[in-house]
Amino acid sequence: MDMTELTTERRKALRAAAHHLDPVVSLGQHGLTEAVLKEIDRALKAHELIKVKLHGIEREDRDQILASICATLACEPAQHIGNILILWREKPAEAPAPKKTSPARRTAQPKTKKQAAAAAEKPRRRSIR
Repeated sequence: MDMTELTTERRKALRAAAHHLDPVVSLGQHGLTEAVLKEIDRALKAHELIKVKLHGIEREDRDQILASICATLACEPAQHIGNILILWREKPAEAPAPKKTSPARRTAQPKTKKQAAAAAEKPRRRSIR
């Protein structure tokens, strides 16, 4: 997917949209692990725009973590304020879901011509309750 730099107007709109959001991923003492990256990726697929909370990470390390997340997951930083990162990645266009059809009623179909002829001659039994 080709990622382009966010325009100032788009970044401003994303910051405004993210204002009411709560962080969906927290990054702690173990830093940026594979599990955290998978969770951020999953959240971006579901929501496009997310907040990530950083706990106990030094200021210098925050910029490196932000750059690493964006490079690894092909997302864009919308904002970085203190311990909060706001990330955005456009959802890929999805193919339309196939139509669900009701299952056809299954009836016993004869396998051979002999079975078909026998079924035609034999009267159907009905149970009486």
